[in-house]
Amino acid sequence: MLELNIKNETARLRAVVLGVATSNGPIPTVEEAYDPKSLEHIKAGTYPIEADMVSEMDEVNKVFQKYDIKVFRPEIIDNYNQIFTRDIGFVIDDMFIKANILPDRDRELTAIHEVIDQIDPDRIVTAPDDVHFEGGDVMVWNDYIFIGTYKRDDYKEQITARTNMAGVKFIEDLFPNKKVLSFDLVKSNTEARDNALHLDCCFQPIGLDKAIIYKDGFYNESEYNSLVDIFGFENLFHIDREEMYNMNSNVFSISPTVIVSERSFTRLNTWLIDRGFTVEEVSYNEIAKQEGLLRCSTLPLIRD
Repeated sequence: MLELNIKNETARLRAVVLGVATSNGPIPTVEEAYDPKSLEHIKAGTYPIEADMVSEMDEVNKVFQKYDIKVFRPEIIDNYNQIFTRDIGFVIDDMFIKANILPDRDRELTAIHEVIDQIDPDRIVTAPDDVHFEGGDVMVWNDYIFIGTYKRDDYKEQITARTNMAGVKFIEDLFPNKKVLSFDLVKSNTEARDNALHLDCCFQPIGLDKAIIYKDGFYNESEYNSLVDIFGFENLFHIDREEMYNMNSNVFSISPTVIVSERSFTRLNTWLIDRGFTVEEVSYNEIAKQEGLLRCSTLPLIRD
């Protein structure tokens, strides 16, 4: 059995599910796009090709092997995108919570049955159909759970709104001893530079007391300020609109001192190195064209 344990975003990683890009399927049509950045690249003819994405994911897998991390990969579904495993589930403490994802992505959970079959069934949670959340919106940070959501009346019209307030309430009820903070995220179906698809597109804790943040990804300044109060302004790396578009907040922590980051994130990586982090730089530019990066393509199972 897998002894699940995730208490925060940065403790030493021991086991993870890393997505796969093999047999990724045809380039989606405009009508099939789930986010504005994919839509942009579909229209421009610059949507990533499979070979490049496979190469990028292999680079990340090599970093995980370097640090002796147990890596699970989904079973291949022919002609289907299985890169973003963070969408399909997440672990808080010792519980695996199945995400209520877009209906035609249910197969992705079946494809990680090797993992699910090793988890105590009593520690697997399935939410009701009207409860929506995806792993990119949910972050456990010791006594806190941070959840990105969308609180506006046009929730149903926003294809980029993936976590509703019913999802926030469900997590609150499931973990009554934790402080759950929800954040109303800025959304756009058409402009990726104005779309925080998930919370990890505009915020992520790193190290023991720091975080990456994009202030304009939050509708309410008071909610942004709550994170400033928790981490301290001096411990926040503020990214700009273009850096948010390029997914600078979507790095991935192997430990409190080791971070996997895109090698083109020069300003961020320099800031991290100057503060004592080891930065494992990889190429992930092609995968980023689908509005997801390193955190999105990983599903941590066990940390120290």
